[in-house]
Amino acid sequence: MITNTLSLLFDLNLKKLISEIELYKNEDDIWRIEKNISNSAGNLVLHIIGNLNTYIGKEIAKNNYVRNRELEFSTKNIPRKDLIESITEIRQVINKSLKTLTHKDLKREYPLLVLSEMTITEYLLVHLATHLSYHLGQINYHRRFI
Repeated sequence: MITNTLSLLFDLNLKKLISEIELYKNEDDIWRIEKNISNSAGNLVLHIIGNLNTYIGKEIAKNNYVRNRELEFSTKNIPRKDLIESITEIRQVINKSLKTLTHKDLKREYPLLVLSEMTITEYLLVHLATHLSYHLGQINYHRRFI
C-alpha cells in the first residue's frame, strides 16, 4: 500500500534533514540569512515541522497541535539539539499515523482545504512528502552556500 512507501520516504527525508542540520559546522549559521536567501535553514525546519504537525499530526494523529505559521518564519536561534528533537518527534508521529490509515481512509476527502481545491488524503500525503523534499533541497543549498 502507498502508506508503506510514504512512511519510507518521510522517514528517509526526515533523517536527511537531521543530517543536514548536523552538518552545519557553526550552529549560528543555521539561522544566517544572506541577501539572496530569504529563509534560514532553521526557519525552514520550523516550517517543515509545523506543516507536518498540522496536516498529519493534528488531522490524522489527532494530537491537538496548534500551528502558528508566522512564528515558523520569525523565530530565531533555537538550539540545534532542539530542532533535531522536534524532527525526531514528528518522525515518530508520522510513522505511527500512517500505519493506522486504511485504503478507505486514503481515498476519503482530506478534511481541510490545503491546496487550491479539496483533495483526497492520499493526494495530500504525496503533496506533503514532495513539500518536505523541496525544502530539504533548499536547506542543503543553504548549508553549502553559507
